[in-house]
Amino acid sequence: MVDIKEIQSIEPVPFTVMTASINAIIGLIYAIILLIAFGALAAFLPGAALIFASLGISMIILYPIGAFLVYTTLSFITALIYNMLVPRLGGVKLGLEGDQVTSVPVMSFALILSAIAAIWALIMGLLLTAVILPLTTIVSTIIPLVMQLGVAAVNNATALLSMSNATNLSVNATNFTAANLPNGSAVGNGGVVIALMLIIGIPIAVFVLGFIGSALAAIFYNYIIPKVGGVRLLLAPAGTAHEITSIPVVAASLAIASVALIFGIIMGIVQLITMAAAGNAVLGVEVLIYDILRYFIGTFIMVAIITIIYNFLAPRIGGVQLGLK
Repeated sequence: MVDIKEIQSIEPVPFTVMTASINAIIGLIYAIILLIAFGALAAFLPGAALIFASLGISMIILYPIGAFLVYTTLSFITALIYNMLVPRLGGVKLGLEGDQVTSVPVMSFALILSAIAAIWALIMGLLLTAVILPLTTIVSTIIPLVMQLGVAAVNNATALLSMSNATNLSVNATNFTAANLPNGSAVGNGGVVIALMLIIGIPIAVFVLGFIGSALAAIFYNYIIPKVGGVRLLLAPAGTAHEITSIPVVAASLAIASVALIFGIIMGIVQLITMAAAGNAVLGVEVLIYDILRYFIGTFIMVAIITIIYNFLAPRIGGVQLGLK
């Protein structure tokens, strides 16, 4: 029998520590791969070996630290946003049979995830607006001043020429004005339009697209899980919350990769139709096969890496804690 549980809260600190730590380790793995790649390049370019070594060592240090710091901020704020939205929108609901997530109710899943994405888009839009709008205001103010100085300089020069005995030119300097020159209003208006797009248009677009994408992901999950099995979450009481102590790797990787596979098939079919209409059906078939393999294998590997790291870290730093009801 399916037991519907709602995630009513996410404990910010355990969630932040775990998410930041996982991304720091992934950053370290990525830096090591790049270091190996640079080492291979250095074998072909001995003169640049020192440069490649310096870059590789720098990335070994900077990537994990940078990833940890960035995701510490992102994860903590995301958990706070989720907890703030739950009383208003409701939390993510999970259909559990034992430790297996057999279903994900579509509306609750899509609504809160798209709302979180929209709030992040709004935050980023406000930050960008705080930079762009003052710059466009300054530029729009400077342009007419520059134009006026330019007109004054030209008028002075033509006045001197008209009075000079060395020329027969007769110039009416008062005819040249800044009336028809750029006055900066276009830049100022452009800044306002960009600001409105950043703080209104893009958050709305992110919400709509995020809702559609999340809803499709939940629908695909509910469709595919009876065939491949669902994600398993091993939970243990942690005060008033429940801690995810372990996530079986194969079950999680197969379930999520299967959902990604459906997205890959859809994307591949769209590109196949587009390329076939352009007279290149063979390339379209190749792209379809590539998308299917890329979405499934890439997602499987990535989820497997994340769950392996999670299971390694959970006994040491504590797992993610959820308030379930």
